[in-house]
Amino acid sequence: MAKIINKSEALELFTDSQSIMIGGFLAVGTPEGLIELLLEKGVKDLTIIGNDTGFPDKGIGRLVVSRQAKKVIASHIGTNPETGNQMNAGELDVELVPQGTLAEKIRAAGAGLGGFYTPTGVGTVAEEGKEKKLINGVEYILELPLRADIALVKACKVDKKGNLVYCKSARNFNPIIATAADIVVVEAEEIVEVGEIDPNEVMTPGIFVNYIYEGGQR
Repeated sequence: MAKIINKSEALELFTDSQSIMIGGFLAVGTPEGLIELLLEKGVKDLTIIGNDTGFPDKGIGRLVVSRQAKKVIASHIGTNPETGNQMNAGELDVELVPQGTLAEKIRAAGAGLGGFYTPTGVGTVAEEGKEKKLINGVEYILELPLRADIALVKACKVDKKGNLVYCKSARNFNPIIATAADIVVVEAEEIVEVGEIDPNEVMTPGIFVNYIYEGGQR
């Protein structure tokens, strides 16, 4: 059963040099409360994995602005100029991955797969240093699974066993990153008793969730 934790317990989960997956799409569905804790603790040299780097004042972008990340793995960074500035200055390692490939790399890790072949990126910088294979006359790139030390997800409703329901488009990357990390922490807008969520509505089963943090609690 997932453990409900308070602020001090959540802070203890974060250390320097962690790889951290963070849910959200342009800061929609991003666990802002947990990002606030990362900022407060000041952990550094993080590898941040997410769809994008949000905005300077929202989402993952706040960790970029605070210079707590040494590397970012994302599908685009255009909405946060600071990411590009640090990348161009050689202060931040940015690995850009096509969005579908990024999602599938994370899904592969969660499913225990050794990788997958994709035609996306053939003939571009995305293929550099990667194994290629000709299948039925088509060139494919081998992409490897992507896993993290900790995943931070956001859910609108969570029961005390850790079963999650996401709100509309805030679902985005949250369900897949919840399968691909050693520790999964969910920021909950609402925590309910077991049985209050219709099993048919559960989007992430509680078996994937280690800790529940009630957003905004202190």
